[in-house]
Amino acid sequence: MKIRLKFWGVRGSVPCPGPETVRYGGNTACLEIRFPELDDRLLIIDAGSGLRSLGNQMMARDFARGPIDASIFLTHTHWDHIMGFPFFVPIYVPGNKLTIYGPVSYEEDTLQGIVGGQLTYRYFPVREAELAATINYVELKEGRLDLGDGVSLVTRYLNHPVLCLGYRIEYGGKVLCTAYDTEPYRNLFVTDPAAPGYDAEMAREGEEVAAEQNRLHEEFFAGADLLIHDSQYTEQEYLAGKLGWGHSSFERAIAVARRAGVKSLALFHHDPERTDAQLDDLAANYCDREDGLEIFMAQEGMEIEI
Repeated sequence: MKIRLKFWGVRGSVPCPGPETVRYGGNTACLEIRFPELDDRLLIIDAGSGLRSLGNQMMARDFARGPIDASIFLTHTHWDHIMGFPFFVPIYVPGNKLTIYGPVSYEEDTLQGIVGGQLTYRYFPVREAELAATINYVELKEGRLDLGDGVSLVTRYLNHPVLCLGYRIEYGGKVLCTAYDTEPYRNLFVTDPAAPGYDAEMAREGEEVAAEQNRLHEEFFAGADLLIHDSQYTEQEYLAGKLGWGHSSFERAIAVARRAGVKSLALFHHDPERTDAQLDDLAANYCDREDGLEIFMAQEGMEIEI
């Protein structure tokens, strides 16, 4: 049994098209997942700007065989992960059926309100009420979900400034994991005994909680055939002013993958300021095949089979 996937967007934060991003791509997060033995069943992870091109391909290829039935799993609702939705042609076609999954919002807005709310005259010339496809929204928490046909989905909250889910997809003994936007857990309490507000007990508990969450984070990826992990920064950049922004470094993503026994690691969510040449330099520094772990840079248009 196989899982096939294609990257339609690998950037973080904002699209960055231009002559310096041609090879790695300038679209934000969107991943197409297919199951060849299940009549090419389709799952999509995130609706970044790459979703527009995927939608065009779906209309040309899938719709020719009949109405589209697909599921979109949103990792979270930051704009770079949902901005492609209004430009996703399948939502305008009668007969198509789309189910959109995403983390529960504990604020007043629902998942539908946040995603569908982009289609208002304030932001867009078409209203949500005018969409012709049947669209259902399912809010997710941590847990395991049976998607049918032998496909299972496990979810885990990641460390990001808004509720953000990592996904673990299991099918026929194959495991695909994603951690699109996350950074290592750390102790948020004062740890310097000489600093005002230091409390030894709180400092100790903070260390224990951070260590426990990092351990659970790695267990979530254990044994994955492929892990797609946030690596927006180098470790030097991360420590120089990006703490708390909700993203990881190359060094930490690689360390997590090694400890979790992952077979292949895709470095993902590239910083929009990185040029192709800079990503080539980083690939030369970080990508290899040592210790049974294959490491590579995710690239728009790249297709993989596990």
